[in-house]
Amino acid sequence: MAALRHAARRSFLRPIKAQYASKNLFTRAAPVPRSPITTGLYATALVLSTGLFAVYYFDARSAIHRYVIMPVLRHTLDAETSHQVAVKVLRSGLGPKDPLGDDEKLNFELWGHRISNPVGLAAGFDKDGEAIDGLFDLGFSWVEIGSITPKPQSGNPKPRVFRLLEDDAVINRYGFPSQGHATVLSRVRARLPTFFTGEESNASLRQGSLLAVNLGKNKVSEADSIDDFVAGVSTFGPYSDVLVVNVSSPNTPGLRGLQNKASLEALLSGVTKTRDSLPPSYVTSRRPRLVLKIAPDLNQTQLEDIAQVIRDNRLDGVIVSNTTIQRAQHLISASRSEAGGLSGPPIKPYTLAALKILRANLPASIPIIGCGGISTGDDALEYARAGATMVQIYTGFGYDGVGTCRRIKDEIVETLQKEGTTWAEIVKKAVDDLSLREEPLKIKPGEGSVQQLIEEAQHLNELLDQFGKKMASASDRTSVAASHS
Repeated sequence: MAALRHAARRSFLRPIKAQYASKNLFTRAAPVPRSPITTGLYATALVLSTGLFAVYYFDARSAIHRYVIMPVLRHTLDAETSHQVAVKVLRSGLGPKDPLGDDEKLNFELWGHRISNPVGLAAGFDKDGEAIDGLFDLGFSWVEIGSITPKPQSGNPKPRVFRLLEDDAVINRYGFPSQGHATVLSRVRARLPTFFTGEESNASLRQGSLLAVNLGKNKVSEADSIDDFVAGVSTFGPYSDVLVVNVSSPNTPGLRGLQNKASLEALLSGVTKTRDSLPPSYVTSRRPRLVLKIAPDLNQTQLEDIAQVIRDNRLDGVIVSNTTIQRAQHLISASRSEAGGLSGPPIKPYTLAALKILRANLPASIPIIGCGGISTGDDALEYARAGATMVQIYTGFGYDGVGTCRRIKDEIVETLQKEGTTWAEIVKKAVDDLSLREEPLKIKPGEGSVQQLIEEAQHLNELLDQFGKKMASASDRTSVAASHS
C-alpha cells in the first residue's frame, strides 16, 4: 500500500512539475523592477507617514490630535473606552511629548517650590497611576492621580460616563473605580530610580513639577469613618509631594457629608496628625503637603465653616472644585439629565463663585487651586485674578487632547506679554487684595512687652543665683565632713 501511495504521488506531481518547470516555480524568481511611478508613490507614502508621526509626536500643540484624532475617537468609541485608550497610549511611552521649555513668565512659588507653570492635571484621568510620566511629558506642572481607595473596587455600573458634545461637557458617575492602595503603590514605587543622585527634590522626579495623590473612600466603608483617608496618608505620604483629601465626589454615598463642619474637623485633625507623624520621605526628604478638595455646590455659610476648619487645622491648601450636581438651564445635550457630576465650561460660574467666597475667608498663606471649566488661557487667568495660585484642567484635556496644556500655557504667555506682567504678579496682587486679613496676635497690657522680658530674665537670674548658692552650700558641707573624717 505504501508503494502504491508513493507511485500515485509521483504520477500526480509529474505533470505539475513539467507544466511549471519553465517558470522556476521551485526556485526564487528574479525581482520585477518597479516603475518610477510605483517607486514615487511608495516614497511619498513613507515621507507623509513619517511627517504625520513627527507632527503628532513633536508638535507641542498637537493640532493633528485636536482636530483629527480626538474627533475620530469621539465618533468611534464611547467615552469610557476612549478614556482608557488614552491612558494606555500615554502609559506605553508612545504618546506625544512637549519638547518646549516653559516661559519664565509662567513661573511661580508654591510651598517653597519654584513651579515651572500654573497648569496642572486634575484627578480622575489617571485613576491608578498608570501614566504618570507620560502626563508629565505633556507639560503639566502638577499631575494628580486617583482617586485611590484602600481596597480595590469596580465603581458604579456602566454606562457611567456621558459626553455632552454640544456643551463641551461631561457627566460621570464613575464611583471611584480603583485598583486599590497596594497595586497603585507598587506602580508609584516602580518608577523611582534605584539610586538617587541628590537632584531629585520632588516625588515627580522633575524640577518645577509636583506629584499629587488623590485619596478616596471605599463605598463599603462607614460614612463617617476617617480610616480610609488616614490609611491613604500613611501609604502614599512617603511617595508624593501632595496628598489630596477628596470629600467632594457626588458619586459615593455619604462622602459629601464629610464636608459638614464637625465631620470635617475630625477628618482634617486625623489626617494632619497622621501626616505629621510620618518620617521625612527618603524621596523628597520632607513630608507631603495636605490639600482638601471641595464641591462647588456649597452655600456661603458652609464655605465659611470649611474655611474656619482649614484655618484651625493649618491645612496647606484647598482645591476648588470637584464636579457639580447642578444643571444649568442652557444645557442642550441629550445627556444633560444623566445622574452624576457635571464638568466642563458649564461648571465654571459655580466654581468661581465658591473660590471667591473661600478666598475671602482664608489667609494669603493658604493657596487655592482652581479647577472647573478651564479650557483656554483666558479661563486660567480669570481664576488667577480671583485669587487662585494655579489651575487644573480635566474635561478640556479630554476633548482637545494632548496639546491642551501647551496651548493654554502659550495663550497665557501671550496675554502676559501684552499686559507686561507675569503669572506670579497677577496671583500676588489678587491674593493680597482678596484674602482674609490675619489679625495680629492680641497681647494684653504688660504681656509680650520689653519690660515683661526684662522681668522674666531677672526672675530667671534669681533662680540661677539660688541654685548656685545651694550647690556651694552643699559643697561646703561635703568639705567639712571630709576634714572631720
